[in-house]
Amino acid sequence: MPEDVLIVPPPGYAPAPDLLAGRVVLVTGAGAGLGRALALACARHGATVVLLDRALPALEAAYDAIEEAGGPQPALYPMDLAGATPDDHQTLAERIRGELGRLDALVHNAAFLGALSPVANHDPGLWMQALQVNLTAPFLMTRACLPLLREAPDPALLFVSDAAGRRGKAYWGAYGASKAGLENLAETLADELEANTRIRVATLDPGPLRTGLRRTAYPGEPRDAVPPPEAAVPACLWFLGPDGAAIRGRRLAAAAAAVPVSSAAGN
Repeated sequence: MPEDVLIVPPPGYAPAPDLLAGRVVLVTGAGAGLGRALALACARHGATVVLLDRALPALEAAYDAIEEAGGPQPALYPMDLAGATPDDHQTLAERIRGELGRLDALVHNAAFLGALSPVANHDPGLWMQALQVNLTAPFLMTRACLPLLREAPDPALLFVSDAAGRRGKAYWGAYGASKAGLENLAETLADELEANTRIRVATLDPGPLRTGLRRTAYPGEPRDAVPPPEAAVPACLWFLGPDGAAIRGRRLAAAAAAVPVSSAAGN
């Protein structure tokens, strides 16, 4: 693990039941994988969660799970980041303001793998789609939501990254390049926002997780070879809650990501 990476949460961390009480948290890619696991956890700890994903049935299932568990009523927001325009992102921010009145945290979790391919043979359409979903959409959404975050008493902006974005790896092409850009975007935002806002920014490598993206990248991998998405949730909660208040522009890694595995890239 590189020296500039902070492993979180610390040993023995246990999030308080009311960790996020009264807060509004927007999670992209909330229909499956880490996004769903985190959305459900945020709701369990008191947050009103804005569930954003392109797949409405998956969003509805996450919504129902939160309702059944007795969490605050979430908000559904179907949105395809691959085709979303700047106006679409602005409308999202306006809807959050109009219906919920605030935004305390934004978690950029949605991701598109595209194809594992040598750069020389990479499909240009898949390349552009990966950069759109993994980098351009987070830029547009952050830009639209910054006014809301500036008004929050303890705002947090978390970008879910990947080992492939912190060190180039053969065949990870567009996905790795987009995640590297995401790291730089987060660092740029942290540097710009540190002096005159309360917004804290970080990137998180959750480590290899049992997700759809991982299955696409490693179709022959045994199901139990990597942990479930819930394994990275404590790291996210740690940053979103009061314990992460001092973090500014850091590269974080979930504790599980510190354990070497044969294929680290691809969450």
